[in-house]
Amino acid sequence: MPVPRTELDERFDGGDLDLDVWLPSYLPHWSSRAAAAATYAVRGGELVLTIPPDQGLWCEDTHDVPLRVSCLQTGNHSGPVGSATGPQTFRDGLLVQEEQPTWWGYTPLYGHIEVRMRGTITPRSMVAFWLSGIEDRPERSGEICVMEVFGDAVRDGGADVGMGLRRLRDPALTEAWSTGALPIDVAEFHTYAVDWRPGSLAFSVDGEVVREVGQAPDYPVQLMLGVFDFPAKAGPGDDTVPELVASHVRGRPLG
Repeated sequence: MPVPRTELDERFDGGDLDLDVWLPSYLPHWSSRAAAAATYAVRGGELVLTIPPDQGLWCEDTHDVPLRVSCLQTGNHSGPVGSATGPQTFRDGLLVQEEQPTWWGYTPLYGHIEVRMRGTITPRSMVAFWLSGIEDRPERSGEICVMEVFGDAVRDGGADVGMGLRRLRDPALTEAWSTGALPIDVAEFHTYAVDWRPGSLAFSVDGEVVREVGQAPDYPVQLMLGVFDFPAKAGPGDDTVPELVASHVRGRPLG
């Protein structure tokens, strides 16, 4: 069982990621740290995640649709190579390709957690910030989605922002995730947050509560922050490099 840090105040004010907190690979047990590595830079008090044209596909042989990802996470573990033990199983029959040591960078249980970020996306890409159950047991897999926006959900004057609770393999939870129209420009900075208490979640954007859910995971989570590209959705001339820029990620206990 991890012993979480009580607070996180990540301002990206160094020259690189704090690797005591962040792993710059996305679910590397299903491929490898190298194959799942994010393209990122830390400069000027900002984290910049991108997916350049030459970045390879993620889990090319096992993911159902072509996908490219630059994502950070704050926890990591797996079973040995050839086992099925690993968090965020995305299809039946997955086996660990590269064993991951158990590591907990920041795995809170309850609290106020927020990101200030902006995204450059098109109909083939998306940005997301979510809190994923650590899955030290398979049922501890529920996800708190703080924000998720696909490029085809962006329009003049607003966007459909996904948020809520995903049950996954947790029998104690009920699915409570949906998108809602918000009058925001996701290409500009906004602060997306959740107040997570026993049995309740309150989601806010720029300090205003926009959704509440009357249930919550009761186990630690790891933070996931990433930009995703779906090459099969590319339209003519759609060569924009997807980008997520974050100026801070914070977490603290609630009084």
